[in-house]
Amino acid sequence: MTNYRDAVENALANNGLLLPDNGVPVTEPLEKAPQLGEVPQPLRSAMRYSLLLPGKRIRPVLLLAAYHLLKEDWSRAIPYACAMEMIHTYSLIHDDLPAMDDDALRRGKPTNHKVYGEAMAILAGDGLLNMAYETMLSAPITKDEPVMALRAMEEIACRAGVRGMVAGQTLDVTLEGHVPTQDYVRYIHAHKTADLLTAPVLAGMMLAGATEEQLQNGRKYGHSIGLAFQIVDDLLDLEGDAKAMGKDTGMDAQRGKMTWPTVYGVERAHQDAQECIQTAIDAMKPFGEKGAFLSELARQTLVRRS
Repeated sequence: MTNYRDAVENALANNGLLLPDNGVPVTEPLEKAPQLGEVPQPLRSAMRYSLLLPGKRIRPVLLLAAYHLLKEDWSRAIPYACAMEMIHTYSLIHDDLPAMDDDALRRGKPTNHKVYGEAMAILAGDGLLNMAYETMLSAPITKDEPVMALRAMEEIACRAGVRGMVAGQTLDVTLEGHVPTQDYVRYIHAHKTADLLTAPVLAGMMLAGATEEQLQNGRKYGHSIGLAFQIVDDLLDLEGDAKAMGKDTGMDAQRGKMTWPTVYGVERAHQDAQECIQTAIDAMKPFGEKGAFLSELARQTLVRRS
């Protein structure tokens, strides 16, 4: 995992559109107007701030590992891995806004709008979402393998969009305070979280030329690990340590969120998360030793503390 993560960290930190940067937040426009084609301040600073917050980079790691199931030179897929992190980061910036979850901390640091203001946080999220597609479209692998690349981009777009992550977030926000139901909590978890974990798995495999049978296993893996990830997240909000998590706990109950434990209870939630992980591990068995890394990554979901 370290190799994948380090490669993504390096690519994100050296993204030309977000340079130069001296590490100090810029919250006002510069005295001199930006050159044509340059990302203006403070937008550049706000985008870079959230994109480079410390994190596990699970989604880009999933994409690179999924590509590596079928092809050795996984470095070719790094632009798509970076794009997944940009999309994920945009969603977190917007999710933290006062109109959404109104969070003050993200990964142990002040949330974007606390540093740059609400307007700039919205624009930083918009910028990262669009830059993700620029990054994929301009990647060498897209020019070399346009059919597979377009299929991968379509998968990412659909699962991040109005039938995917945005759909899940919509109900997550609008159903706050409502009586939780099994159907709604399953829908929210499947789309709000699982879609953005399934997308990198399928996109990575598509870029590597996976068969339909292989993609079916990838789909099962991504969906299962995604459900488990959100169930564990729900449990951490009840049982976790705020310092280890880098954000406040107990917020789901305060907001009246629909969570797995509120519908099924804590004991059943732990059991369901374990069953999802076993399903994910089983989905990797056809890949033999190549699937060992993703199987272990699934296991780690159950013991994560943040």
